[in-house]
Amino acid sequence: MTKDNKLVGTYEVSPAPGYAGDVTPNTAWKILNENKNAVLIDVRTRAEWSYVGLPDLSSVGKEPALLEWQTFPSMQLNPEFVATLSSAVADKDTPLLFLCRSGARSAAAAKALTAAGYSTCLNVVDGFEGPLNAQAKRGAAGGWKAAGLPWRQN
Repeated sequence: MTKDNKLVGTYEVSPAPGYAGDVTPNTAWKILNENKNAVLIDVRTRAEWSYVGLPDLSSVGKEPALLEWQTFPSMQLNPEFVATLSSAVADKDTPLLFLCRSGARSAAAAKALTAAGYSTCLNVVDGFEGPLNAQAKRGAAGGWKAAGLPWRQN
């Protein structure tokens, strides 16, 4: 474990203000594999799910929860986000892993659910596609796809 990281359960987590912390895509996959209650919430837009792809959790008997943090095309905050997720996941000790394109929207969602009383809200750093690489393209420099984790095109 690195000096600044902490443990959440048995998983190494980077500290983050306002929520339990940040995890790598590989750590998120490990949590989803090992904890039957853990939920992956993909907070990207419907357009991103359709055209970019989705994490494929079928090998661990799960599906990602799809809930827009911001609605496409206006990109306004989804006013029903917290209420919708709270009604779907009643146990506030359930590990919630939030994923977006690059990690910004998912961090905001993790903060919102932490404020709503959930104890283990984790942001998947670099998200699904990761940062831009030297050729100004996503999907190769970091994130779920670059880590070689299962995903599928819709």
